[in-house]
Amino acid sequence: MKTTVYGEGMTGMKPSVATIGFFDGVHLGHRHLIAAVIDEAKRRGMESTVVTFDRHPRQVVSSNFCPRLLSTMEEKLVLLEKTGVDNCVVLPFDKEMAQLSAREFMQSILADRLHVKVLFTGYDHRFGHNRQEGFNDYVSYGKEMDMEVRRGEPFVLEGVNVSSSVVRSLVEEGEMGHASRCLGYKYTVIGHVVSGEHIGTTIGFPTANVAVADTNKLLPADGVYAVRVRLAGEKSYREAMLNIGSRPTFDGKKRTIEAHILDFSGDIYGGELAVAFYSKIREERRFRSAAELAVQLKRDEKEVRDFFCK
Repeated sequence: MKTTVYGEGMTGMKPSVATIGFFDGVHLGHRHLIAAVIDEAKRRGMESTVVTFDRHPRQVVSSNFCPRLLSTMEEKLVLLEKTGVDNCVVLPFDKEMAQLSAREFMQSILADRLHVKVLFTGYDHRFGHNRQEGFNDYVSYGKEMDMEVRRGEPFVLEGVNVSSSVVRSLVEEGEMGHASRCLGYKYTVIGHVVSGEHIGTTIGFPTANVAVADTNKLLPADGVYAVRVRLAGEKSYREAMLNIGSRPTFDGKKRTIEAHILDFSGDIYGGELAVAFYSKIREERRFRSAAELAVQLKRDEKEVRDFFCK
């Protein structure tokens, strides 16, 4: 996949079949749409192109908007490359672009600069200033500029149209199995191991405290999870149990992410850690003592081991 930042030495864009969107998470719904773009491009002997943005458009439209991202920009580009699309054009979204109407956007960017001949839109996607126009308007504008506009079909899984908002809701509820099925991969959070208070070590469960690299990355609901983690420099994942929450047994103030890596000991402070979520084991709760918590953690460990054995 050739990745191009719009406006930075863009030359030689060939006529293409394209789709446009933020593509947060690059879930099965997105991949279903992109697959249709790739198939149509091959049929016409053209290149396939995904057009996306360097930030969530609402961050520009509303200055106090804080996105809850399923994927960082770096993660999104890796996921898009796996679709097999020929080109990815990243648009730096700013106030000037936000003021463009749908017709102006289609003409000045998609038609004149990117040479899009066929545009696939998501089944519920709207673009342009105030998002006032709809699919029929896009079709009409496209005819004026020799661009065919098609509406992509939704991808339905377990009776639900897969969308980024659906996946976000599942992650926020800790429904990681269902979220993974919608994504087509395990939801993953990446951060660095930082020094903690070593409370886990005192009760026999040393943990790696993870500081997430991107503060806009959406974290699953508080609770205990069966996860797999990949340490910096390693290719394979290790099994672990992880707690997200405020540690109510001790202080209950600061939200932390702590992973107890099974059958592992070593100094990994400062290293990068990728956490892939598999299943929520239980809710986080307050225990009467550290000893009572330790007993529960032993039960959690057995449940996590049994989960991965299955």
